[in-house]
Amino acid sequence: MLVDNEFLDLPQFSITQPEKEEILMQYLCKMHRHHLDNSESYRSIVKTIFYDIQNPEKLEDLPFIPVSAFKNNAIYSIPDEEIFKILTSSGTTGSAVSQIYLDRPTARLQTLALSKIVGHVLGNTRLPMLIIDSKSIFANKASFSARGAGILGLSVFGKDHTYVLDENFELMEDQLKAFLEKYNGKPFFIFGFTFMVWLNLYGAQLKDKYDLSNAIMLHSGGWKKLIDQSVDNETFRNALHDKFGLSQIYNFYGMIEQIGTIYLENSEGYLHCPNFADIIIRNPVDFSVQEDGKEGLIQVLSVLPTSYPGHSLLTEDIGIIMGRDNSGDRRKGKYFKILGRAKKAELRGCSDTFQSKS
Repeated sequence: MLVDNEFLDLPQFSITQPEKEEILMQYLCKMHRHHLDNSESYRSIVKTIFYDIQNPEKLEDLPFIPVSAFKNNAIYSIPDEEIFKILTSSGTTGSAVSQIYLDRPTARLQTLALSKIVGHVLGNTRLPMLIIDSKSIFANKASFSARGAGILGLSVFGKDHTYVLDENFELMEDQLKAFLEKYNGKPFFIFGFTFMVWLNLYGAQLKDKYDLSNAIMLHSGGWKKLIDQSVDNETFRNALHDKFGLSQIYNFYGMIEQIGTIYLENSEGYLHCPNFADIIIRNPVDFSVQEDGKEGLIQVLSVLPTSYPGHSLLTEDIGIIMGRDNSGDRRKGKYFKILGRAKKAELRGCSDTFQSKS
């Protein structure tokens, strides 16, 4: 294993940015060399775009792969017989989806890392879990979507797991009401993708009033559908508080290409980097590093992906670093916000070069 448990066991958000960069650099250089040795696709992109960088000197020097590369290429660093599970991203009908290849050690590591982050807000007690989704998402046990992987990873924090959508992803109102009546006013855990929570929890036509003031919600994804309805993060939070008294609401940023690594919302509403991950903001034109406070493409770094070269990825999201080591809730490390998805014109260059040479 390329990452030791001592590092993962440190309390989350406890390492200052300078210390963290030094630690991450050691691990990520190992991962860089590991994937150079074991992934022909990774070697190809490094040689084509980054001129065969062997020994990066700082985090900004690490080669990166565009997330779109995983939609058109089978990219992994393990023998075929060691593939344990294939994760797939969500995608619109007819569009390509990312395929992420996991071996058992990587899957275990990602589950462990996720537990360290989520435990920061859920604690160590398993809570009754309300899942705003359908069991049918697990129909294929060998291949999970991003939603399925998220539910599976977080379900270890719950008990009495209750799915409230049927196989057609329609709300089962009786199931929802029964759960809310059983745990009315008590602590429990809610998980769902943002637009599904809005549609099926906030939008549920419930005759009775329920007290969710002791519940904790984690949610992510689907913001574009809500923004099209003029629902931003503040509107989302206020609406759920007004209807249910729900105030412990945590949005997070994550992606199937770095499953297990999530950037959890802090008390100021910004997304915060955990100990074992970081971000860099790059100019969309020349990929140079942007200063804090300047927007650009988000590059995500994580020490978790060992079965595939997902340790350094250039996303299609535009973000801005808001600060480091000085958040209101005393979390250490960088915190940032996402401004939206990059325009197609801004994604040319690295991605196109990879497609033409792979």
